Amino acid sequence: MDTATIWEWVGYLASVVVAISLMMANIKKLRWWNLVGAVLFVAYGLAIDAIPVALVNFFIVLIDAYYLVKLYRDPIVEPPSK
Repeated sequence: MDTATIWEWVGYLASVVVAISLMMANIKKLRWWNLVGAVLFVAYGLAIDAIPVALVNFFIVLIDAYYLVKLYRDPIVEPPSK
């Protein structure tokens, strides 16, 4: 398998991971899955010299990381059940 084919598969994997992230009801899981997908897209974008793809996904990585830190620092307190 040549390098171009490997990077193509990384792009497919990134797409699947981002799609899975959008199916998550739990916001922490959504952020984690989306973060992994965005990191894969950054690598993919850099590998194929698609700088806009890499840049927008790097921005998404920063956003996901920010909100994950915020979620773990200030956990949401659920109201007691009635």
